[in-house]
Amino acid sequence: MIKSISKFFQYRYKRWERRTKLSKRQQFVIITFILAAGMVLTQLAPAELRYTMVAALSLLTFLGTAFALREDLSGIEWLTLLTLPTLFTAAVGLFYFLLPVRWLTRLPVVILYSIGIYALLLTENIYNVAAERTIALFRAAHSVGFLLSLLTYFLLTQIVLAFRLPHYSNVLLIGIISFFLIIDSLWAMELTARISGRVGRVSIALTVVLMELSWILSFWPVSTTLIALFLTTCFYGLVGMGQQYLTERLYKKTIIEFLGVVSIVFSILILATRWRGTV
Repeated sequence: MIKSISKFFQYRYKRWERRTKLSKRQQFVIITFILAAGMVLTQLAPAELRYTMVAALSLLTFLGTAFALREDLSGIEWLTLLTLPTLFTAAVGLFYFLLPVRWLTRLPVVILYSIGIYALLLTENIYNVAAERTIALFRAAHSVGFLLSLLTYFLLTQIVLAFRLPHYSNVLLIGIISFFLIIDSLWAMELTARISGRVGRVSIALTVVLMELSWILSFWPVSTTLIALFLTTCFYGLVGMGQQYLTERLYKKTIIEFLGVVSIVFSILILATRWRGTV
């Protein structure tokens, strides 16, 4: 009985798919429009339902991305290709609540979100295809993916810190966010059917470092925005060096460049710290 129902729906879906004949780009545009409309609706809903709607919209992003990439999606790609779009939606949706209640500020965020999610759909599609064969757009996709990973990390870290949770809760949540975004960024360098041992070990090591930094910064007398900015800069430096290590291009000059950026932001953090002497 169940097999008959399953075959019936598979048959109907295949017939519908043949009739529609939408290209992938057209599917991406439709999915982007639906998600952007959902982002607007989260602001029109009552305050007590907004978190539920953001969770539902994130789930819809996961399902929509899976649907768009359904032809070649398999194995670990269910995690690596779908994580960033889902977290990006959650980050923007939750950050929306921190903005002033004015469409003058919120409407540009929806537009930027639409551009970002469309770029992510294209990026994940390129990763999906590049896992099977080499394509020319891989470098551009990698740059876009890493940039949006940084933006997602900053927004999620800022949101976690804005809730003023206990220190151990901040460390745990930032650790979870860091791990998923790190392993996604590092896997993109190999595009293997399974997460390799090197990617797994480097991801865990970098996650631990960021968790330790978040613990230290929890006691630092500075604004949460600067803490989120510094953690994002550390994410940029650590993950950037991790990617170069995996591709065997981690040279001394590269390390100095990444550490130079981290040092500049750390200097800003020091200058902005509200030091107070004790009597």
